Amino acid sequence: MTSSSSSAHQPLPADNKVVIFVKRPGENNAPTIDCFDVVPIDSPSEKDITSDQCIVRTLFLSVDPAQRCRMNPSTGVDYLGPYEIGEPVDGMEGVGVVERVGSACTLEVGDLVTGCIRLWTWTKYFVCDSSDLVKVNLPSSRNFSPSVILSCAGLSGITALLGIRKKALIDRSRPQTIVVSGAAGSCGSLAGQIARIEGCSKVIGICGSDDKCTVLKREFGFNDTINYKTENVSERLGHLAPEGIDIYWDNVGGVISDDVIRAMNNEGRVVLCGQIAVYNTDLPYPPPLPEHTTKIIKERNIQRERYLVLMYKDEIDEAVAQLSEWLQQDKIKVKETIYDGLNAAPSAFVDMMNGKNIGKMLIRP
Repeated sequence: MTSSSSSAHQPLPADNKVVIFVKRPGENNAPTIDCFDVVPIDSPSEKDITSDQCIVRTLFLSVDPAQRCRMNPSTGVDYLGPYEIGEPVDGMEGVGVVERVGSACTLEVGDLVTGCIRLWTWTKYFVCDSSDLVKVNLPSSRNFSPSVILSCAGLSGITALLGIRKKALIDRSRPQTIVVSGAAGSCGSLAGQIARIEGCSKVIGICGSDDKCTVLKREFGFNDTINYKTENVSERLGHLAPEGIDIYWDNVGGVISDDVIRAMNNEGRVVLCGQIAVYNTDLPYPPPLPEHTTKIIKERNIQRERYLVLMYKDEIDEAVAQLSEWLQQDKIKVKETIYDGLNAAPSAFVDMMNGKNIGKMLIRP
């Protein structure tokens, strides 16, 4: 439908930009900001849209570790293709507001929207089919920023909730200990909080700074933490969890995961969510394990399965509703690290890969 607002006929600001992928990091190299360029482009206008399309203004862009895989010639997975040199960068998620609509568009000017079956181009204004967007409403009970759609009720939160419920298999009838690596990131911080809600009696987070350890305990309710950069992970796990570990939420892989698995109990469960420690390598996903770790998994009958939230598409709406309810009830909390301006997008991505964020890394164009 068309809007009667006079603002719908005013031209959009001309200072639009887009992030372009210009260079692959190379095998086994970390990404750098010169892998990207930010270039000016024209903002779209009403003449650029068909009857069922709209123009969206991006409010926030999600920055995610999975994008590192797309910088390689092959992503190693079948659900995401690689970035092409010279083409715009798109991310897993974004949230925006509808600025212009075609005559048959199912959305209205002013609607808050996120993607449903499309990746979100790293630009401020873009044209989109209305069928590729979902209208969202912020909880009315509190003054939430639209960013919570990404930091809580987006892919990070959905992945955490469904991963805990489908793969962690928490047994409420007895004490259970979970360890979360990458615990101060968006998904890890939520996974730990949800595990506590779902019945884990002890939640231990592994992260890379004392500040992050403090946030995990004071704000997110983790029982204990380990700074892997200054502490011996194996020794600390032995001290913090002498009863052994029942569940491991694995965001990182590498030697940290080897240390955790070594401390796991018989019939333990590893939720294989991410492997950021090896994203800068040419190893396949999930990467092979050292022989001694493989032996432990086999001898102790530990479940370790690749987990993809896309396996549970039919349960996403219910997960979003649950996350929104917990957020309003203060049962879960989120933190966000926000970089302002598209010019800061390359730095936001590189800094996220280097662990400089607490909670969700976002770009506000």
